[in-house]
Amino acid sequence: MREVSLRIDRYLVGTRVTPNQLTYLMTLFGVLAAPALLVPGIWGAVLGVVAVQLYLLLDCVDGEVARWKQQFSLGGVYLDRVGAYLTDAAVLVGLGLRAADLWGGGRIDWLWAFLGTLAALGAILIKAETDLVGVARHQGGLPPVREAAAEPRSSGMALARRAAAALKFHRLILGIEASLLILVLAVVDQARGDLFFTRLGTAVLAGIALVQTLLHLVSILASSRLR
Repeated sequence: MREVSLRIDRYLVGTRVTPNQLTYLMTLFGVLAAPALLVPGIWGAVLGVVAVQLYLLLDCVDGEVARWKQQFSLGGVYLDRVGAYLTDAAVLVGLGLRAADLWGGGRIDWLWAFLGTLAALGAILIKAETDLVGVARHQGGLPPVREAAAEPRSSGMALARRAAAALKFHRLILGIEASLLILVLAVVDQARGDLFFTRLGTAVLAGIALVQTLLHLVSILASSRLR
């Protein structure tokens, strides 16, 4: 995406467009993934991927334009984090509503919408758990955490953390990876003529989000990040 964003930057650096305006647009595209996924069939999943890819593109562009124009602000950092939160949540909520089959003409099964929302909540909580480390350290008068402090003090916990990082299953609840998974599930469902795999994926991602939320919390508490 950097190869694409750098080509776009040249048209923006000479304009009055600000990095924060690009971040607002980035967030808008990320949030639009949710209604896009409500379109039935493969096309809804394709629109969801396009929305998230545009989010990713603008996520590159706003930072590059900020560096070129030397327009940095804490507000920009904050807005970028908000955009990441909202995009991850939008994709997972959209998946849940897609699995509920709102436009199928039959009975809407709200269980899937609940599971998608649960997955979205987990994705947000995981980000919040990480960000709150900085909040806690600031309020305690401590400097920003170093990367080495993320390693759990227990050797067993450290091994489990490395295993989880190697498997990378936690990345499935991030908006970019989740949107691609949803497209794959939509293709398979199109061949089957139902929503079986979309619903299976919704349940799996909800489970991953719950487990990862708990494991991430334990990992933080077992590390030196709060010391």
